[in-house]
Amino acid sequence: MQEAFVKALYESIVKENLNLYKELYETTNVTSKTNEHWTQAIDLYNNLDNEDKAVLFKIIEQTMIDTISNMLGAIDGNSTLKDFEAEPKLLLDSVDTEGELQDYFLTFIEDKDKDAQ
Repeated sequence: MQEAFVKALYESIVKENLNLYKELYETTNVTSKTNEHWTQAIDLYNNLDNEDKAVLFKIIEQTMIDTISNMLGAIDGNSTLKDFEAEPKLLLDSVDTEGELQDYFLTFIEDKDKDAQ
């Protein structure tokens, strides 16, 4: 169950959002109504060559992976939360994940990276 959950997290959060970001960077037309930060991001992206654009998306992907890992660590109780004392617990179909979601997620990422090589 945990393996399926962390794979779904990766597919839904990382892969889908990477595709969304790529589409947004490639197709957004900046106008006077475009948010200033988004305009700056589009300008930065448009000034990159294809190799640097690929690097940017690897950075975005790694940031999402690290964020998910940190969140799972907090849920698992492996990471402390500032000024928060309660013990979080995640149940999947009423089954305790036993504080191992971060480990499952990081193993999934390592295996995915090995398969890509």
